[in-house]
Amino acid sequence: MRILVVEDDENLNRQLCQALTDAGYVVDSASDGEEGHFLGDTEPYDAAILDIGLPRMDGISVLEAWRRESRMMPVLLLTARDRWSDKVQGIDAGADDYVAKPFHMEEVLARIRALVRRAAGHASNEITAGAVRLDTKAGRVTVDGQAIKLTSHEFRLLAYLMMHKGKVISRTELTEHLYDQDFDRDSNTIEVFVGRLRKKLPDDLIQTIRGLGYQILAD
Repeated sequence: MRILVVEDDENLNRQLCQALTDAGYVVDSASDGEEGHFLGDTEPYDAAILDIGLPRMDGISVLEAWRRESRMMPVLLLTARDRWSDKVQGIDAGADDYVAKPFHMEEVLARIRALVRRAAGHASNEITAGAVRLDTKAGRVTVDGQAIKLTSHEFRLLAYLMMHKGKVISRTELTEHLYDQDFDRDSNTIEVFVGRLRKKLPDDLIQTIRGLGYQILAD
């Protein structure tokens, strides 16, 4: 899953990006509101972490602009602990959740997992497709109860397909959500990873829809 971090504190921005990367997300970041607004308006994200107190364009204005432009990715606001009015204003502007500074990084990760999960229509960290069970929190995949070893790229690809069971996902969509903006989107990397996954998982799990993309059928 691809996450946008918009935070002007250099250290906190770096810490958030590192924690999200370590948790298996692809992360883009911005340090001011104008850049954050531009990225959120032009790149596809599965969620965004947005600080309210940003230079050049404040977080509430960024959020309001995204929602006006029909950018519907879940947004987690970062607020000051003693500014309850910011929280109310943020929720009214279209935020999906908020966390007050200072915070524990594990709380942010848990809230992002929940936002991404709910946006895809899942109530639990565990997603199943036939004999395959994927735990988004633990980063673990099992087939008939037996653990399967996947690379981080293979896990991301499988998680995105399973999150969107029943939907045909194009190679372009997979590339946009699984890699940062500098990735070579004309490569055949997706096909390579799908091929590797098929060797480790049940043969019929990932369906190729000719000319359109890939699909994991809904149960």
